[in-house]
Amino acid sequence: MSKRTIIPFGPQHPVLPEPVHLDLVIEDEKVVEAIPSIGYIHRGLEKLVEKREYTEMVYVIERVCGICSFGHGWGYCKSVEGNMGIVVPDRAEFLRCIWHELSRIHSHLLWLGLLADGFGFESLFMHSWRIRETILDIFEKTTGGRVIFSVCKVGGVRKDISADGLSEIAGILEGIKSEIMELTNVFLEDYSVKNRLVGVGKLSHSDAIELCTVGPMARASGVVQDIRLDGHGAYGKLNFAPITEEDGDCYARCKVRVREVFQSIDLIKQAIEQIPEGDIAVAVKGNPQGEFVARMEQPRGEAYYYSIGNGSKFLQRMRVRTPTNMNIPAMVKTLQGCDLADVPMLILTIDPCISCTER
Repeated sequence: MSKRTIIPFGPQHPVLPEPVHLDLVIEDEKVVEAIPSIGYIHRGLEKLVEKREYTEMVYVIERVCGICSFGHGWGYCKSVEGNMGIVVPDRAEFLRCIWHELSRIHSHLLWLGLLADGFGFESLFMHSWRIRETILDIFEKTTGGRVIFSVCKVGGVRKDISADGLSEIAGILEGIKSEIMELTNVFLEDYSVKNRLVGVGKLSHSDAIELCTVGPMARASGVVQDIRLDGHGAYGKLNFAPITEEDGDCYARCKVRVREVFQSIDLIKQAIEQIPEGDIAVAVKGNPQGEFVARMEQPRGEAYYYSIGNGSKFLQRMRVRTPTNMNIPAMVKTLQGCDLADVPMLILTIDPCISCTER
C-alpha cells in the first residue's frame, strides 16, 4: 500500500527565484495534490494611492514587478487617462508600444534562461541572459534605466527617441535575431530538452478556459486570447495575430514564448517604420473623477488596472490584477499527477511572478 507524504516546497528554492510556497501531497514519486499558500511577501502597494498623488503613483506601480515594470506603468497611466478623458499623442503611443515589446522580449529571454536552469542546462541559461543584456542596453540608452524606467507618465511619455536612435534599435534587433534563433533552436530541437518538456504538464483547451488561464499559458492550449487585438495604443495600426499551439504541455508553452520573441521584434520594426512626428505628451489638468478599467497584455498575460477618483489629487482606489494571479489555478491543475522532479519546471512554465501577485 502506497504511503502519502506532505512535502513543503518553497518559499525559498534553489531553482525558483520567486518565493512561492506549496504543500505537495506525494505518493511514491507522484504529486497527488498541490496546495498553494499566498501572502508570503505581501507589500500593500495599492494602498499607497491614498498617500501619493496620482501623477506620482506611476513610480510606485512600476515597482509591482521589475520585469514588467514598463507595462505596469503604461497600464496605470492608461487607466487614469481613461478616467480623465485624456487623448495621448500618436507618437507617444508608438513609443509606448516599442518599449512594451522590448519588455516582452527581455521577459521571455529571462524566462527561457530560468527554464534551462530548471532542468540543469547551465550554458543555455547563460546564453539566454547574455542576449537579454542587449535588450537591457537599449532600455538604458533610451530611458536611462535597466529595470525601472520611469519614462511613462499620465498624458504620454517623458522621453523621445530620435530617428537615428530608432534606426539603431531596428539594426540591433536584426543583428541579434540570428543569435536568438540559434539559442531557441536548442530549446525546440535538442533531444535532452524535448525529453524534459514534451508531454509534461498537459493543460487541455477546455481546462484552460474553465480555469480562466491567460497569456502564453492559455495560448499554448489553443485559446486565442491577446488583449493587444483590441487595438489600444499603436497596436491597431500593426499587423499581427496571436501565437497559439494546441498540445498544452511544457513544450508548447516554451514554443509560444519563443515565437513571441520573434513576433515582438517584427512589431517593433513595424512601429519604427510607421511612427509619426509630433508631441510625446499633453498637458494634464484637473484630477481623476469616476472609475475606469484598463487592460494590458503583459508578457505573462492579461493584466487589469482599475482606478477610481473622487476629484482630489489622490485616487480613492487602485487595483491591479496580474496574470500570475490568474494562472495559479492552472499551475495547480498541471501539478496533479506529475513526477516530483518536474515540479520546479512546471511552476516555471507559468512564468510566475509572486511579487506581482502579492502587490
